Amino acid sequence: CRLNRKFTFTFPSAIQGLEMSTGKVPFLEALNGSTVILPCTYASCIGIKNLYFNWQYNDNGTMQKVCESVIPLDGMDPHPVSIFRERVDFIGTGDHNNISILLWNITFEDEGQYTCFGRNPKEKGKNHSAIFTLVVVDELRVVDNTLTIIIASAVGGAIALLMTFMLVKNFILFVLFKIEEKKKIECLVQSSSADETNNVSGSKTSKPTTPKKK
Repeated sequence: CRLNRKFTFTFPSAIQGLEMSTGKVPFLEALNGSTVILPCTYASCIGIKNLYFNWQYNDNGTMQKVCESVIPLDGMDPHPVSIFRERVDFIGTGDHNNISILLWNITFEDEGQYTCFGRNPKEKGKNHSAIFTLVVVDELRVVDNTLTIIIASAVGGAIALLMTFMLVKNFILFVLFKIEEKKKIECLVQSSSADETNNVSGSKTSKPTTPKKK
């Protein structure tokens, strides 16, 4: 009898050598006319060689190139950097794997999504990217902290009330303990006095009487 067995082999997924990042908070709200930095860094566990990168702006679905360049090796600055958009400067450095750009005197037309793209030839043409969103406003919104203050005050008041209750409770228990202790002492004193009185009375009644002479 021959058994037919099927074996399934699971291969580990390929290690992602290159990672692009636009920070923990990949968006920014900025004033019209101000200067902003669009951050982007890269990291690779296998190292880089001739890393190609670019920034692209999403113009209603059409990707417009903002800048591009190539980084020869780890720790080296890209050179040259080609800029395709006005009011844009490249401020990245190879020492910190930084490929950030600066937008100065921004307008409402600069608002939207920017993609930081990278491709490392060591990974055989794999593409990696990260998105940063820029929002341009006339004035920055003032955050209303009224609700936060009310909640904090309520929580603080509740904690203070609880602490007051615990202090009063402990004080009452202390007073009751002292009263109970005082009662026990008084009871012991009264018991001791009663025993002494009984002993004196008993000694008087047990004294023999001498007969009278006729």
